Amino acid sequence: MSTIQIMTDSASDISVEDEKAYDIDVIPFPISLGGKSYISRVDFNNEEFFDLMKQCDEIPTTAQITPFQFIEIYTKQAEKGVEDLVLVLINSKGSSTYDNAVQAVDMFYDEHPEHKDTFHIHCFDGLGYNSVYGAPVVQAAKMNKNGASVTEIVNYLTETLPKRQIYFGIYDLKYAGKSGRIPSAAAFVGSKLNIKPVMKIFDREITTAAKCRGERKLIDKVVDLALEDMAEGEPYEVLYGDNKEDCDKITKLMTEKVGYPPSSAYQIGAAVAANAGPRVVGVGFNRKN
Repeated sequence: MSTIQIMTDSASDISVEDEKAYDIDVIPFPISLGGKSYISRVDFNNEEFFDLMKQCDEIPTTAQITPFQFIEIYTKQAEKGVEDLVLVLINSKGSSTYDNAVQAVDMFYDEHPEHKDTFHIHCFDGLGYNSVYGAPVVQAAKMNKNGASVTEIVNYLTETLPKRQIYFGIYDLKYAGKSGRIPSAAAFVGSKLNIKPVMKIFDREITTAAKCRGERKLIDKVVDLALEDMAEGEPYEVLYGDNKEDCDKITKLMTEKVGYPPSSAYQIGAAVAANAGPRVVGVGFNRKN
């Protein structure tokens, strides 16, 4: 029986509990804030990072995982006896990390030809952030734990990742404006008018799906949009940031509207919070058709 390892990066925002329970390897992203460099999920947990953000006026920045780091990762996995490494990574349009992972495959085999027939690398573009690929990663790891073949796992990811979508509302536009996710001018005007955007993540793109005046209707709008696009009867996830009440509210409303609770809740980590701000609320799901 082949030895399969499921791996992702920290922008998937899978929980530490799922990471441990299903033996998922998570590559942490470097984060810079206030003139200091940190490693996400290593130097802080989510709550500690949110506190750091509140204490600093600067916008956090993230760095990509380099090809040389991936070569080190591949070498370590091969030497452990892994036969199939299944790697699902952050949206290739928002980071060079996925392209670096692909580039590193040939470089690794050039340096280690002895592993070419015994160690296989399967790289997937996660096509988004947070539960867009975090939830499929956890499901793939569950399949692995239950004895699925690498072919079954690869086929599942190939079929599922292109269906994944998120709607999420942003409460503080300054982070999105300065990170480039929303133009700075739009962020400034939106802040003055108390406008809160609902963003859509699908197929590598982040677009503005709707705008709300004030906070009170933001969760309602996110839920309405999600219900329009969700595949009926399938699992979904809620996502949130530094405000647990947002998670509770959207969980309650989605459960009322759909008739069953979310399969999981994804708290955004440092890589996502650096671009969207610490307070967001959303729903992740498989699209219709």
